[in-house]
Amino acid sequence: MITELTMNTGHSMPQLGYGTYKITPADTVEAVTLALEAGYRHIDTAQMYGNEAEVGRAIAESGIPRREIFLTTKLNNTNHEPAAARQSFATSLEDLQTDYVDLFLIHWPLPTLYGGDYLSTWKVLEEFFADGRSKSIGVSNFLPEHIGVLLEGGDVVPAVNQIEIHPYFTNDESRRKNAEAGIVTQAWSPLGRGAVLTDPVITKIAERVGATPAQVVLSWHVNRGDVVIPKSVTPERIVSNMDIFDVPLTAQDYENITALNRGEEGRQGSNPRTMNRL
Repeated sequence: MITELTMNTGHSMPQLGYGTYKITPADTVEAVTLALEAGYRHIDTAQMYGNEAEVGRAIAESGIPRREIFLTTKLNNTNHEPAAARQSFATSLEDLQTDYVDLFLIHWPLPTLYGGDYLSTWKVLEEFFADGRSKSIGVSNFLPEHIGVLLEGGDVVPAVNQIEIHPYFTNDESRRKNAEAGIVTQAWSPLGRGAVLTDPVITKIAERVGATPAQVVLSWHVNRGDVVIPKSVTPERIVSNMDIFDVPLTAQDYENITALNRGEEGRQGSNPRTMNRL
């Protein structure tokens, strides 16, 4: 049974989702179909991924009522200007074959671009929230300093902050600040792009408890209270990644996994302070 977390909007989201980052459009329909058939009801995509239309097709063809699927997409870096944000969001809804998404995120803050103004972009997302086309709104890759700007100048507190988290980069300060503001933390790259799966600490625990290394790491995440969105196109892994809520980890296991943190040296994605790709 996949647990759910309640956001500050009152809506709930499954704590385990299926990520579609770097899944090519040609493979997306089959991959998302497999995930839905396996029991996933939380699908994460983005304008940047180029596969929204295929995600929408898989959902439409699944026969699963739209209200039973939690669907997230994100604003592309090229679309931060208010007019572009409005137009691109309308296009996303069309591609996804839906009249609403459950969560819409600003993908990156881009503080060195657009005159450092991501608050104006956030105000546009508040419009989508107000008119019901996005049931909840949030951000991705926002550091505490970026969140602070939205809390001070915005009218809606972000429901979610999707950030890089894995045992090599536990991102504790961002997690703590999110919690203080009532923002759910969602972990992208929860397996550290696969790097943590061969760590001796992880493999030893996995062998002892009879689980895969991925199951051990994902269990660590959800027991910390984070939402996770692992990605795989392998049917067996898609299924096994769901079986994480009863992995018998001890308190010492959690401590040992957390101790793998390497701080900034463990970061594998871009630093939000300097990320400036359009």
